[in-house]
Amino acid sequence: MEKNLGHPVFKVLADIAAHTHTEAYVIGGYVRDIFLQRPSKDIDIVVLGNGIDFAEQTGLKLKSKVAVFKNFGTAMLRFRDLEIEFVGARKESYRSDSRKPIVENGTIEDDQLRRDFTINALAISLNKENYGQLVDPFNGVDDLHQKLIKTPLDPEITFSDDPLRMMRAIRFATQLNFNIDQAAITAITQQKERIKIVSKERITDELNKIILSPVPSIGFKYLFDTGLLQLIFPQMANLFGVDIINGKGHKDNFYHTLQVLDNICTVTDDLWLRWAAILHDIAKPATKRFEENHGWTFHGHEDKGARMVPQIFNQLKLPLNEKMKFVQKLVQLHLRPIVLAQEVVTDSAVRRLLFDAGDDIESLMLLCNADVTTKNEYKIKKYRNNFELVKQKLKDVEERDKIRNWQPPVSGNDIMEMFGLAAGKEVGIIKNAIREAILEGEITNSQNDAMTFMLIKGKELGLVPIVGNNTE
Repeated sequence: MEKNLGHPVFKVLADIAAHTHTEAYVIGGYVRDIFLQRPSKDIDIVVLGNGIDFAEQTGLKLKSKVAVFKNFGTAMLRFRDLEIEFVGARKESYRSDSRKPIVENGTIEDDQLRRDFTINALAISLNKENYGQLVDPFNGVDDLHQKLIKTPLDPEITFSDDPLRMMRAIRFATQLNFNIDQAAITAITQQKERIKIVSKERITDELNKIILSPVPSIGFKYLFDTGLLQLIFPQMANLFGVDIINGKGHKDNFYHTLQVLDNICTVTDDLWLRWAAILHDIAKPATKRFEENHGWTFHGHEDKGARMVPQIFNQLKLPLNEKMKFVQKLVQLHLRPIVLAQEVVTDSAVRRLLFDAGDDIESLMLLCNADVTTKNEYKIKKYRNNFELVKQKLKDVEERDKIRNWQPPVSGNDIMEMFGLAAGKEVGIIKNAIREAILEGEITNSQNDAMTFMLIKGKELGLVPIVGNNTE
């Protein structure tokens, strides 16, 4: 089978191969994506010989700078919008305690054999005598047509050699909406403990790619069913299961979370908003109680969940910065709009939500919409209609009261100057009282009202304004 490589850079690579009497092939993801008709900017070139020398020859021809990685025997250059990586064909063997292979020079067949999956082992010749010819020793094209993730070698060997491939199998299945070959699923289940030799950073990189897929639940179901999730992210696996007492059960919070995640993926590509969906109910197992009169309750799961977020981010080597704080805030607040949607909405409650959520209010509302997973059409319609009312109320109150990212109209310095105070307890009491009065709607969010209220509150505390500052 011949394939049209299309891009003119391949003719340049073919000329260099002919000129240097070197066998060269384009291999891996770029070839796979030709069959899947997906755009790809990353090209892997494997040569029978020295990949770095071939890269340097290409760099001269294309007038592109070559980055050399001697320890890995690879080189890379950028040409227009492409990133081209070069490596010599090799065969690999592994020790049981490491993902790092022992590498020797090899044939194109050796190189294809070391690839993770048949669909990533496809190669196309860049050689003069058979340019464009497909090299597919493991029937990778058939597996593409059957939408199947399969390993070139016995999957037990493939996954034991490099356990990260277990995560990659699940990631590709999720990204491409493929099935994983049953022998590979069995091997992952049997080899799952081997994931412990892989760094947390590499595992989380694959996990994030699963989360950024169109339907991440595909990957999480594979992770759970094979036992990998219990090892890499036990808090999420603990959501699984339903307890029944006196005939009363609660929903399975694992599958509910997956539904919320899939729901939010239809409206946002934001990784951290997707993480908020994953973690919004993470503390339900720890807060689960059965009460005779009420059935199952999860009181305080939003507070405990918010406290768990930094620990989970640290465990998974996710960034402990404003991204983590964003997720933490959404976990903390995720019940608030739902409560507003269930009862008469007061301006005070809306002001408090705007005050607490700030610029993340739109993200919070997306999360709350995604959290409606009932199959009851009447309830769905009721919730969605109520959310629309809440959104309109948020808009109206914000336009009138300017509470989002609120800054107090009277500062601590203003209070200290008015009453001749040093920084201390009284200043905090007055500041909090002003904030509460504005949020409750007792006074408007204006300097005049806040100053008048400050004087009243100061007198209640026995404070006397300094002469000249008295506005009465």
